[in-house]
Amino acid sequence: MPGTDFLGLVPPARERTSWLVAQLRAAVADGRLPAGSRLPPTRTLAGDLGVARGVVVEAYRRLADEGLVTARTGAGTIVAAPPPPPAGGPVGGAGQARVARPGGPPHPADAAGGGGGAGAPGASGPAGPAGPAGPAGAGSPTGAAGGFGGWVGGGGKTVEIDLAPGVPDLAAFPRAAWLRAERAVLGSVTTADLGYGDPRGNFRLRTELAGWLARMRGLRAGPDELIVVAGVAQSLALLAQTLVARGTRAVAVEDPGSRGAREELQHWGLTTVPVPVDDHGLVVSGLSTVDTAVVTPAHQFPTGVVLAPDRRRALLDWGGLVIEDDYDAEHRYDRAPVPALHAAAPDRVAHTGSTSKSLAPGLRLGWLVPPPHLHADLVAAKHASDLGSPALPQLVLAHLLATGAYDRHLRLVRTRQRRRRDAVLAALREHLPAARVAGVAAGLHLVVLLPDGTDDAAAAAAIRERGVAVQPLSLHRVAPGPPGLVLGYAAHPPDRLHEAVRRIATAVDPAPARSS
Repeated sequence: MPGTDFLGLVPPARERTSWLVAQLRAAVADGRLPAGSRLPPTRTLAGDLGVARGVVVEAYRRLADEGLVTARTGAGTIVAAPPPPPAGGPVGGAGQARVARPGGPPHPADAAGGGGGAGAPGASGPAGPAGPAGPAGAGSPTGAAGGFGGWVGGGGKTVEIDLAPGVPDLAAFPRAAWLRAERAVLGSVTTADLGYGDPRGNFRLRTELAGWLARMRGLRAGPDELIVVAGVAQSLALLAQTLVARGTRAVAVEDPGSRGAREELQHWGLTTVPVPVDDHGLVVSGLSTVDTAVVTPAHQFPTGVVLAPDRRRALLDWGGLVIEDDYDAEHRYDRAPVPALHAAAPDRVAHTGSTSKSLAPGLRLGWLVPPPHLHADLVAAKHASDLGSPALPQLVLAHLLATGAYDRHLRLVRTRQRRRRDAVLAALREHLPAARVAGVAAGLHLVVLLPDGTDDAAAAAAIRERGVAVQPLSLHRVAPGPPGLVLGYAAHPPDRLHEAVRRIATAVDPAPARSS
C-alpha cells in the first residue's frame, strides 16, 4: 500500500494535491514540522507516496504561496513560518524548567555552551544483561540473539549462515557519510561539548530527534522531554529501576515476545506477566492484573503482526503505563506506516527507539520519550548509570539528521532489505512451497510456522547441523504455542539467503499451504 513514514502519509484515491497541502499545512500548524524543517525532495516524496511528482511540486508551490515554506536552489524546501502553540500551551521548548542534575546545579542549555561539572564519583550503576534478544538488543554473531549462543546444538557444526533476528546489515553502515559528519563536528565542537554534559543528552541531538520523531512517527515532544540513551535496553533498565523505586512489582510483556526484554526487566527486579499475542496483536483483556505493559505495536516481535485499531483503542483506554518499543519502525515494505502510540497519549506512553537496526547496534544510540511524571526520576537514573551518553556520536547523529543524510541512508537500506526479504520469500516458495509465513510486510525478520506438534527447538538444532543458525519461536514464548522458526534476513545477500533456505528445507517438514 502506498505511503511514507514522513508524517505517516497515506494518499487518497483522488484530490491528492489538495490533500497533501492540507496535511503539510496541519503539520506546520501543530508543530510536527517546526520552522527550519526540511521537506523531502519532490521526487523522493512522490516515489514514497506512489503519486506523480507534479502532485508534490504543486503542493509545495501552494505552501510557498501561503508563506509557509521557502524553496532555494541547493537548500531544498524549508518550513518558514513558526507554528502556533498547540491548544493547552506549548510542548517542551526553552520555556520549560531545566532539569536539575542529581548532586549538582541545573544544567544550562547545551546550545548556549553549557557544560556542568564532573559527575559524582562511583555513580555508575550495575551493568544489565549483555545483548538482549529481539527489540531490546542486537543479535549475537554466534548464532543466537542476545547472548544465547550455544542454546541449541552446542558443539555441533560451525555456523556458516547466521539468521538470528535483530542483526542489521552492518555492511550497509554509511561510513562515508559518518566520516563527513564526524569531520564537520570536529571542526566546530566546543570544549564544553567534550565535558560532562546534560544527562538527558546533547541539546542539539535532542532538538534534531524531536523534529525527526514528529515528522516520521507523529510524536509531539520538545527536546527537553527527550532522553538520549544507550539503546532500547537502557530505556528498559531505567524504566524498570524507576518503576521499582515507585513500588511497581510486575509488568506485562507480550507472549511470544522478546526474551531479552523479559530478562532485562527481571534483572532489575520486576516480575514479568506474559500476555498472549494473536493475529491482531496483544490481547488487551489480559492486562487486568497489572498497571504497566511493554509492547511492540508497530511490528510485534517476533510474530510481525501490527496491533489492530480496536486493540490500540483498548490499550489506550486501559489506563496503565505503556512502554512502546519502536524497535524497527524504519523498515516497512508492503503496508502503510503505523503511527506511534505516544502521539495519542503522551501522558501514559513511554516511547523508545534506537539506531541499532538502522545504523549499527555498536553505536549504542537511542531515545526515550517518557510521560512527564516519570521524566525527572529517569534523568536521575540515567545520570547515576553513566553520567550521560558519549558526546561525539551524539553530535554526529545530530549532523546526519540535520542534513538529511540519515533519511537518505534509511531509504537506501529499506530498498536493500526489501530485496533480501523478497529473496527469502522466493526461496521459501521454491524449497518449502507449503510453508506458512508470517510477518513479511515489515522489519528485518519473518516467521516460518511449523505443523502443530513439531519440536521447533529440535528443528533449529537440525538446521544448525547444516550450518545455518535460526531461532525457534518457542525461545520467545512463556506459555506453549504454535511452533515456528524466526529467520533474520538483514545481514546476508540474496544468494546466501537462498542457500540458507535450501538447507533449512532439508531439515523441516512444511506446514499446510497458507501465508499471512
